Order: sequence, then C-alpha cells, then structure tokens
Amino acid sequence: MAETILIIEDERDLVEVLTYNLESSGYTVRTALDGRSAIEQLERDPVPDLILLDLMLPDVSGIEICRRIRASERTRDALVLMLTAKGEEIDRVVGFEVGADDYVTKPFSVRELMLRVQAILKRRQKTAPPTDIIVYGVLQVDVPGHLVRVDELEISLTALEFKLLHTLLSRKGRVQTREMLLADVWEIHADITTRTVDTHVKRLREKLGAAGSYLETIRGVGYRFRAELNRDNEGSVG
Repeated sequence: MAETILIIEDERDLVEVLTYNLESSGYTVRTALDGRSAIEQLERDPVPDLILLDLMLPDVSGIEICRRIRASERTRDALVLMLTAKGEEIDRVVGFEVGADDYVTKPFSVRELMLRVQAILKRRQKTAPPTDIIVYGVLQVDVPGHLVRVDELEISLTALEFKLLHTLLSRKGRVQTREMLLADVWEIHADITTRTVDTHVKRLREKLGAAGSYLETIRGVGYRFRAELNRDNEGSVG
C-alpha cells in the first residue's frame, strides 16, 4: 500500500508541484491550504505517514499544528517535515522541540525535498529483530512493537522519544554527548543549540516515572543510561 503524505502549505503553486512529484514517485497525497483544513485532514483515514508542514500558515501556525499532531494519540507517530522560509537557528530549535522530525528551509529544490522524504520514510521502515525485547529493572522496552512499560503499565511515547530511549538504553553505561544524540536520534549534523536534547530528556524522564532515574545527567558532557541497578534507587524517581 502506498504511503500517504499530507501537504499543509498555503502556496498553491508549491502544493501543485509537490503533489505532482510525490504522486509520480508512487505516494498517495492529500493537501490542506490552511490550518483549519489541516486539522480536518488529520482526522481522516488513513493517518498520514508523513506530513509536510509549512511553519507560516494564514490562520493556525505550523508550530501549533505540530503540537496538536504530537498531543493526539491518533497522529503522534506521524513523521513531520517542516517547510519554512525562516532559517534562523531558534526557529529550527523550536520546530524540533515541538516534535518535528526534519526541517527544510525555503527556497529548496524539489529534488532535495524528495530525497529528504525518501530518507525520513526509509528510517521509519527500519525494524529491530522480532526478539528484541529489553527488560531492565521496572522498565520493559519492546523494540519491534514500539511499546514501553514501567511496572507493567504501558507508557505513551512519541516516535522520537522512543528512539531517544532506545538509543540511550542500547548504549547503557556509555556517556552520550548532546552532539552525538542530535546526530544519532535527530540525524542533525550541525552546530545548533542543544536545548532541544535537554528538553526531550526531561520530558522522557517525566513520562518514565519510576524508571526516570535510569537516565543520568553527566554535567557538562551529556547523558547516560545507568549501567547497573542499585538496590537503593531501583524504581525510584530521578
């Protein structure tokens, strides 16, 4: 079945060009020219696999749309590629903090965008071995099922939060710098502020509750998943 891509963009000419190229590549395409139409499209079946989201919409901002996508259980796992004329570092950081998976600054070539679309969808298709279920203290991570449980209670994580947790857990005991996490989780190879990493780790800790203490902060360096469980802190909130 063809993957579904939702274009949320108010420039009609650009929408037509993107639609033609995406459909020619075999994708199913839906479109919305403003925020209100976008919200309606997000309620339609099937849920889009990828959303091309313009930051500057005439009624509802792309940032707000992205927040809604990540807050909804229905759409939280959809991939979001932001399109915007804004190129300032702070705009990129805000985009990633609200849950964008990638960021393209206008003007861009259609070829570049198509390569980004293919790359981001390909990353999503990568799966771990079916037996890859990791149990650590009160934490259980079902990698192929993208499920996380703490004390047998299922925890709701976004796709990005799950990738961050799995990356840290798979490198248990090894310090991961913010730059390493940006490269391996967000796949950003650029010198941008690291606030987005700190924000996501903080949110992940809060969601993990009793297992949050397994994520250690190494001041001035980055983060590390605790190498060994201590009887005094197993199941404690950190």
